[in-house]
Amino acid sequence: MTAPPTLARKLGTVDAVSIGLGSMIGAGIFAAFAPASSVAGAGLLVGLLVAGIVAFCNATSSAQLAAQYPTSGGSYVYGRERLGEWPGFLAGWSFVVGKTASCAAMALTFAAYAAPAGWEKPVAVLAVLALAAVNLVGVTRTAALTRVIVAFVLLVLAVVVISAVAGRGPLVLDARPDLFEHGWYGILQSGGLLFFAFAGYARIATMGEEVKEPQRTIPRAILVALAATFVVYAVIALTVLAVLGPERLAASSAPLADVVAAGGWSWASPLVRIGAAAAALGALLALIAGIGRTSLAMARNDDLPRWLAAVHPRRRVPQHAEIALAVVVCVLVLSVDLRSAIGFSSFGVLLYYVVANAAAFTQGAADRRYPRALQVVGVLGCLVLVATLPLPAVLVGLGVLVVGIGYRIVRLRTAVSAKRPPSPPGSRPS
Repeated sequence: MTAPPTLARKLGTVDAVSIGLGSMIGAGIFAAFAPASSVAGAGLLVGLLVAGIVAFCNATSSAQLAAQYPTSGGSYVYGRERLGEWPGFLAGWSFVVGKTASCAAMALTFAAYAAPAGWEKPVAVLAVLALAAVNLVGVTRTAALTRVIVAFVLLVLAVVVISAVAGRGPLVLDARPDLFEHGWYGILQSGGLLFFAFAGYARIATMGEEVKEPQRTIPRAILVALAATFVVYAVIALTVLAVLGPERLAASSAPLADVVAAGGWSWASPLVRIGAAAAALGALLALIAGIGRTSLAMARNDDLPRWLAAVHPRRRVPQHAEIALAVVVCVLVLSVDLRSAIGFSSFGVLLYYVVANAAAFTQGAADRRYPRALQVVGVLGCLVLVATLPLPAVLVGLGVLVVGIGYRIVRLRTAVSAKRPPSPPGSRPS
């Protein structure tokens, strides 16, 4: 009996970094600062730092684990290998369901910028189908398209910053802001909102089966992508606060477009809208790739239907998993609210990283790259940010976890029943 085909190792360091950047420098940078400012004011700068610290701890754990387990699945695999089948399942379930909601959010964000009024949802569905088709062609096509999108989005962000400097000079806040005006709860809530934007480095780890020299490439790509993303977010956060101020930023539906308009560069507003649409597409493209690989890993262990474990024999992509994902995301696009999808996604991603940090804590000296203190901070940081999320997002997240646990219990009992030998003829049931 021949072994099922595996994914092909075709991605180098630049490809892996591009996929990470495409996941993190997504639509969030065009929209996340307004809700963060509404709960924290200028304190969103502290919230950004908190989110960056938690993301760094999570990233070092993911990098350390990915070097030891360079296969598809990310924290689902790490949880199974280091903590047991149940923690691994909870990590994988949280990631797949939460990030599926993220796909719907990114598709709707793209359509909000790119589609005519009234056509947002049909355009979002078309975007999902088109990017799923790109992923089905092969992972090198995914990486190539992501590089183009990232380059364009960075160019648009540079235009935003230059317009601000040209309009008002150095980026300095007009008055010394009270960073703690809204208290620590508001700061932590802004950190939870902004953490959503940093979570894309997991995509590099989930694609570990397709990276060349994974023990070296994955840790390097994760940290490079995260560091670059933090610098970009910090510059943009300072820009929007300096130009708009906390109150105007909190009320803005398109803060980066407002920045270029305030700098007298109104002609650049359409470019910003195009950049936001492109960023959403880049994040969606990387999300589809990452969820497909985690679904593949879970299906290989029967934690999702075995049908999802199919790999195309020539293109070496998880074809069934990505087709199923596209169908589910299209249904969500037509039925869910954008803000609800983002809140629920943050809940799932933070729980995913709780398992990743706990798994990395158990690694021995031979596989350890970072001190255990970082994993402790990572677990505590994720739990604190979960606690600050809106209550509806937490309740929905807990409900979905219960559904996943119920599904696995039924599946395990069904498997035990199938293995039980039949009773001898004429015997009484016990």
